[in-house]
Amino acid sequence: MTNKVVKTVGRRKRAVARVRLVEGNGQIMINGKPASEVYRGLVYQKLYQRPFEVTKTLGKYTATVKVFGGGLSSQVEAIMHGLARSLVSVNEEYKLPLRSVGLLTRDPRERERRKYGLARGARAEKQSPKR
Repeated sequence: MTNKVVKTVGRRKRAVARVRLVEGNGQIMINGKPASEVYRGLVYQKLYQRPFEVTKTLGKYTATVKVFGGGLSSQVEAIMHGLARSLVSVNEEYKLPLRSVGLLTRDPRERERRKYGLARGARAEKQSPKR
């Protein structure tokens, strides 16, 4: 791969992450800021680096990510999904380790919609008076 740009999309719940991967110094930019600035927690930092750790390519690729929708956790998982997909586009040999860890599978669970005529949430029911 000679400075070829790989573009992929990762999704989780309502979060969508558009990932651009290029050979580089290992820097990850999310929405124009360094990833460590956007996701300060150590847990989140471990999560978005996971695809690189599994494929032993930590520090080899530079990623630019645009992510929107969802909450912090689902955004990080969308980024992981997008990074894993782009690594497979770069090298097919990464597919097996990433698949075995579960990073290439799109999590199908979505938020349940709220039903009209009921109370606050998706499954909450109206309060019933006794007798």
